[in-house]
Amino acid sequence: MSARDLIDPEMRAALDAMLEAIPGGYNSIPDIVKRREVSEQLAAARRLPPSPGIAISERTVPGPVGAPDITLRIYRPEAVPGPRPGIYFIHGGGMILGSARRDDGIASMLSEQLGATVVSVEYRLAPENPHPAHVEDCYAGLDWTAHHVSELDIDAGRIAIYGASAGGGLTIATALMARDKGYPAIRFQMPIYPMIHNGHDTPSSYEITDVGIWDRRTNIEAWQWYLGGGPADDYAVPALAKNLAGLPPTYIDVGTVDLFRDEDVAFATRLMHAGVPTELHVWPGAYHGAENTAPQAELSRRIWAGRIEALRRALA
Repeated sequence: MSARDLIDPEMRAALDAMLEAIPGGYNSIPDIVKRREVSEQLAAARRLPPSPGIAISERTVPGPVGAPDITLRIYRPEAVPGPRPGIYFIHGGGMILGSARRDDGIASMLSEQLGATVVSVEYRLAPENPHPAHVEDCYAGLDWTAHHVSELDIDAGRIAIYGASAGGGLTIATALMARDKGYPAIRFQMPIYPMIHNGHDTPSSYEITDVGIWDRRTNIEAWQWYLGGGPADDYAVPALAKNLAGLPPTYIDVGTVDLFRDEDVAFATRLMHAGVPTELHVWPGAYHGAENTAPQAELSRRIWAGRIEALRRALA
């Protein structure tokens, strides 16, 4: 039986439509520049529109020492007075694709649903910029956000980090860096199907070879580009971090037909062993990013409802 046979039928219909338009999926395009172009076109075709009543602005802020400045996209619910909860948003894309602007719909939806100020970071991408560029950019943006909570109408005691896929791995890495530096205090983290292990040795990493979204070959390539031959330290590969104590309460979800399934379940278990309050959901039939590829599916609605409710509780 192929892994594709295990996909939720509603979600599979959307995936099949995408693969019919782009045979092999955009990850089969060898040239990274062209792959980014096709990825952006595909995202634009299914992008959620920005939520009404959300003011979107951009700020250029200092990047890491010796590195370029970074751009932050800021989403504020105009009808909700501050100080509001803050969500620091890290986009996905396997460390090689994606942009903050591409996730306007998701970031503004979180702002609207939770009455929160959302700050989304535009970090450098591999292979042009290997590790540690990504996490250093993410931490620099978080540091700036924490030092400007009054300007952003954010309650400093209610800051969460949210990210999916590569953004999920960077969510954990940024939380680790904040813990190690002692600043800022993070109330909650939500790494969604996070990309956290470069071993390629779990059962799910061998099972997911022909789904068409983030299969084994693509993952191996992305990790090679991301690490760029450099060391796989805790911030690059959070699954290797020996000490997880002191990380913020965590919500992780992943699908059963996702290459990251087993590394994410193992990491959630380690968080629990380290005394970190952890909520884990494994969604039967969901592939990587399925809730965005098939947003109208019943399972997608359940996935998003679980995330919104967990964030609402954590930031109350």
